Amino acid sequence: MSLLLHHVSRNLEAVRKEKSGGFSRFQRQEVPPSTAPGPQMKVTKQPHSPAEAAPSPRARCPPSPGVKLLLHGLCSNSTVKSLDLKGNNLRTTGAEALGKLLRQNKSIRSLILEWNSLGVWEEGFSFFCQGLGANNFLQRLDLRNNQINHHGAGELAMALKRNASLQELDLRWNNIGLLGGRALLNCLQSNKTLKKLELAGNNVPSDILKAVEQAMDHNRDRQTILSETQNRTSVLSKEILNLKDEKTKQFLDLMDTIDKQREEIARSGRISAGRVSQLQEALNEQHSIMNSLKAKLQMTEAALALSEQKVHNLGELLSATKQEQASMAERHFAELQQQKQEGADREGKLFRDLSASNEKNLFLRNQVDELEKKCKVQQDQIFQLKQDLTNTTAELKLRAVQAEERLEMEKRRFKQSLEDMESLRLKEVDHLTQHMEASERSMQDRVQRLEAIRIALEEELSQVKAAALTERGHAEEELIKVRNQARLEEQQRVEHLEEKLRLMTEARDEAQNCCLKQKQMVGEAQVKANQLNLHADGLRRRIEELQQDLNSKEQEKVTEVNKVKVELQEQIGHLQAERTAQEGLREKIAALERQLKVLSSNHREALLDKEGEISMLMEKLRMKEADISRMKEEEAQRASILQNAIMAYVQGSSLGTHSLRK
Repeated sequence: MSLLLHHVSRNLEAVRKEKSGGFSRFQRQEVPPSTAPGPQMKVTKQPHSPAEAAPSPRARCPPSPGVKLLLHGLCSNSTVKSLDLKGNNLRTTGAEALGKLLRQNKSIRSLILEWNSLGVWEEGFSFFCQGLGANNFLQRLDLRNNQINHHGAGELAMALKRNASLQELDLRWNNIGLLGGRALLNCLQSNKTLKKLELAGNNVPSDILKAVEQAMDHNRDRQTILSETQNRTSVLSKEILNLKDEKTKQFLDLMDTIDKQREEIARSGRISAGRVSQLQEALNEQHSIMNSLKAKLQMTEAALALSEQKVHNLGELLSATKQEQASMAERHFAELQQQKQEGADREGKLFRDLSASNEKNLFLRNQVDELEKKCKVQQDQIFQLKQDLTNTTAELKLRAVQAEERLEMEKRRFKQSLEDMESLRLKEVDHLTQHMEASERSMQDRVQRLEAIRIALEEELSQVKAAALTERGHAEEELIKVRNQARLEEQQRVEHLEEKLRLMTEARDEAQNCCLKQKQMVGEAQVKANQLNLHADGLRRRIEELQQDLNSKEQEKVTEVNKVKVELQEQIGHLQAERTAQEGLREKIAALERQLKVLSSNHREALLDKEGEISMLMEKLRMKEADISRMKEEEAQRASILQNAIMAYVQGSSLGTHSLRK
């Protein structure tokens, strides 16, 4: 018993010495305030030191029920941001109510609990620490002068490991000691959000305080780096969005220009189709003119046949007289020569008309060839536009893939906050790819439509060529037929004239034989001759009228030919105007291609600048990470040194106590 009493008295003396030493150190570091505010309804005088402020278990008094009701009421409040409960003597029940408040409330950002003796009873304070660990909204906590020992510091360290929102913690004027300081230092390795931790007046060694300050500086640097990286990533994402908007605008402008060009091509195709139809109508009119000329030739041939029949009848009637026969033969020969000359002239005119029609056909063929060349040029332009579109789409896809790779690299290095941004970016990229695919499909559909229109135009041109060739063949066949008919008619006329000469010779012989018989009938023949002369004069007049009609018809033909020439000249002028318009369109297309090249070069330069900035930022991040790793290594070395020193100290103290017990 005496040994036990002696040992207890020695322990009590050691405790008093430690308390007196802690109070002296406390006074050396910082002088606490002489008085602390009490509750809001009462003003109580607080002791001058933390040792006097710590009440004995016998002097335990329960807190006022109003504070407990207030804390329970604040559990469901969502408007209070700051709560000051300084000097309210909360203790165990108050600590439990505060733990419940921290679990349920999501609006309080600042909590002041100075002079409340929360650390005297470990169960209540552990409940409070559990609520603090479950809270993710509190940013500032003041626990000064709450008699927290190393057990309470351990509970706080466990809570800080789970908490990710607290930035300022004030633990001045408590009784944490070496073990509590070590626990708080160990918890700072996992907690990266705490920026400020006050541990003055807690009997904590200076090396631990320095390690805590270094950890706080490390957390501040880390948070500044995170804020800078978040700002940079936001800036980069905005720039990427701006670049995407510019690309979409450029793509839409390209689509508009392509649509305009297609509309112009369609208009030119329509105009060319209309002109081809006009040329076909002109060819049909010429064909009708040729048919009318053929009909006129047939009429004249019929008239010539009638006149030949009449001349034959006159020759038979005038065969009685020799003189009249000779004169009529000479007249017949002259008329035949004139008719031959007229036939030759008509054949020359027909040949001229045929040469003119051939020239017109050649001109129309040249126009058709020019139209085909224009179509080929338009097809080449469409092919070039397709190639440009494929190149732009490939460049956009490559750039999108590069941007995705860079953003994925940044996403691996940062936390979950950047992952949300990257998911949004991926959705936008998918949307853009879908939009690009839809635009490509629409472009392919339009190109197919243009190709169908081109095929239809080529078919129409082939049909026109075939029609022109068939018409030309028909015209040549008709000319061949006319020539053959003319040759046959000439042969028939020659044979007929030879037969007439033979008959006339026979008649002359008969006339010589019957000359005596005819002398009697001379009077009657003279009368009949006068009648025949009158009839011949009438026939001559008719021939003159027919010649006048032919001359008028020739004049009409000349006027029609002149009209056709004027129309062809007008068509040539229209085609030249179309050619000038197409040259203007080509110049516009060249200007648009130049603008596209300039925009692509500017876009590439901007992308290169952005890549340089991103590389600089990545180098800075690497430097910061190297500094952080170096600081971590230094902290680990210091912690290992501190652990070795503490273990040596603990082993020495355990050996001393063991020797004292012996």
